[in-house]
Amino acid sequence: MSCASCVARVDRALAGVPGVREVAVNLATEEATIEVDGAEPTAEALARTATEAGYPATVLQVRVPEAAEDRRTEEAEGLARQTWVAGLLALPVVVLEMGSHMVPAFHHFVMQTIGTQQSWWIQALLTAAILVGPGRAFYTRGVAALLHRAPDMNSLVAVGTSAAYGYSLCVLLAPGLLPAAAQVVYFEAAAVIVFFILLGRSLEARAKGRTGTAIRALLQLQPKTAQVVRDGRAQTVPVAEIEPGDVILLRPGERVPVDAVVTEGQSHLDESMITGEPIPVEKQAGDPVTGGTINGPGSLTLQATRVGADTLLAGIVRMVQDAQGAKLPIQALVDRVTLWFVPTVLGIAGATVLIWLAVGPAPVISYALVAGVAVLIIACPCAMGLATPTSIMVATGRAAELGVLFRKGDALQALADVDVIAFDKTGTLTEGAPVLSVFEPLGEFDADTALSYVAAVEARVEHPVAHAVVQAARTAGLTVPQAHAIKALSGHGAIGEVEGQRVLVGSEALMAENGIALGDALDAANARAASGETVFFAAIGDVPAALISVTDQIKPNAAEVIARLHAQGLRVAMITGDKQETADAVAHQIGIDDLIARVLPEGKTAALETIQQGGAKVAFVGDGINDAPALAKADVGIAIGSGTDIAIGAADVVLMSGDLRGVETALGVSRAAMRNIRQNLFWAFAYNAALIPVAAGALYASLGLLLSPQLAAAAMALSSLFVLSNALRLRGLKREAA
Repeated sequence: MSCASCVARVDRALAGVPGVREVAVNLATEEATIEVDGAEPTAEALARTATEAGYPATVLQVRVPEAAEDRRTEEAEGLARQTWVAGLLALPVVVLEMGSHMVPAFHHFVMQTIGTQQSWWIQALLTAAILVGPGRAFYTRGVAALLHRAPDMNSLVAVGTSAAYGYSLCVLLAPGLLPAAAQVVYFEAAAVIVFFILLGRSLEARAKGRTGTAIRALLQLQPKTAQVVRDGRAQTVPVAEIEPGDVILLRPGERVPVDAVVTEGQSHLDESMITGEPIPVEKQAGDPVTGGTINGPGSLTLQATRVGADTLLAGIVRMVQDAQGAKLPIQALVDRVTLWFVPTVLGIAGATVLIWLAVGPAPVISYALVAGVAVLIIACPCAMGLATPTSIMVATGRAAELGVLFRKGDALQALADVDVIAFDKTGTLTEGAPVLSVFEPLGEFDADTALSYVAAVEARVEHPVAHAVVQAARTAGLTVPQAHAIKALSGHGAIGEVEGQRVLVGSEALMAENGIALGDALDAANARAASGETVFFAAIGDVPAALISVTDQIKPNAAEVIARLHAQGLRVAMITGDKQETADAVAHQIGIDDLIARVLPEGKTAALETIQQGGAKVAFVGDGINDAPALAKADVGIAIGSGTDIAIGAADVVLMSGDLRGVETALGVSRAAMRNIRQNLFWAFAYNAALIPVAAGALYASLGLLLSPQLAAAAMALSSLFVLSNALRLRGLKREAA
């Protein structure tokens, strides 16, 4: 594909196949992604459909990023060679023709040495060499597109240069068919048009290659080899041959080859290329490490856990590729326009020729030819086709380098339009690692006995608060008995049996449901909740046994981040299952606008619906694991977590770091990308709307200005380069400062 018209036609052809649900065709990556219902149509059948529409396609059995990068490099190098050849062949044509017009002495020199006819023959042969050599692709593709009744940019170039060359050849071979005043050749126009467009496409290919810088940078993070212990000794093994369970020796300064866990040693790892966090992270036995990160001063022994396509780095590359191939809603307008753009330009060019023939000055035929060819050449559907995908490619790639992954490309547009950012509390606004602050026995129970019984139940529950209780029991050196018949009650607590006694651990509501009167303990609980602590109770048998309070520290920069979101005109909400008093204390400390507390996990979607009433667009920020329903319900779901622990499949946007600044970074990338896309689209449409009439001769009557085809070709090439250069500015996006 070479222009937006190609994209629109491939899209329409594929979308018309029965069973196709959704099509995304991307000019920048030259790929189409199709969602189908069931097993039909097959990928091979869809490739045949695109081929029959005039755009030869093959199925990507395995999406190999390195192969795509190699292909783009090869394409750029091939275009550069063709441009050089076209330039060298066009130079004498321009010198012979334009030199004679501009320098009278040179004109006399040509007349006295080779003569007009011989000069024209030289120009004809050199131009023919350009057209059948470097410019051949314009004809093979352009004519094929015309035969398929789907003209594209190549068709415009083919028709325009053929008209200029054919007219000039007629002057050379059959001058009697034309009046004397019209016997002027335009070989140099055909030659220069091909040269300028090839030059533009060559520079465009190089610029498109730069849009994939982030993918290349990610691919280069993984080393080619690693030291693996096999048969009792360390061997240098290609990373592709590492298997789960292999023991890897990692020396200071080396990159981690695959996802693994530390089995021996201690060091600090630079994870900035994965998470965007600049501070090295300490690693010791039992800690996970991510492939592509850089080891610090220590030596480590690792055991491989995920290799090949299963590593986090491979997943990141896939997500970036998927996001780069996405079609944003804003592209719909472009698709509608570009489907008819080239046929419209052909019509305008034809009408231009007829009008000049009817009312133009002498030599009428020459003026009509120049104006018609200029219209064909100056039209630039390429700029329209590249306006959106190039910005998406650069923005999503740069975001990945900053630790923000747009899993779905349309989230890039949706996030820029949100009105409210809603946060989960635990693990999002807070550290997510609560510690036991108070364990106050009630009644006649001994503190150690009560804590050991509670820890026995909590040891069987997957919740950060439960972990805090278990950790406190272990720190106290208590023996934790075995619990049985555990029943976890989402949002309320848990019930189990310990040494023949029924043990309840959970909220005030759980105690009330089981007929356990808390008495004066409620007042103490409410006082602690008002200070921001999470308070719950334990009962052994039917008697209250303990008041338990845990503290989860608010993240250090939470208040600053929320203040900056306010400064951008956003409202900030918090949704939590905590008691109202606890939630109020946290909300007051960090500046929350809207608070919804005492929400069970399954009730978060209803809470989001409440915020969305009135048409507000909401982004929900959660830990990506237990917040999956809310992440799916929000207009944009943002999973915040750390590295390998993150639930990548849960959200539209994934923050690889647990730092709240990632929310700002994601929002900043989204808004910058949408500004960039709108700038590109404005330029692409304004360029064509303004210059096509100029090329047709709109300024001739008032200013005597008629655009030459050569200048039209240069303007067309510069139009695409402007769009690409503007998109590449997104590579300068920075991470939000602390």
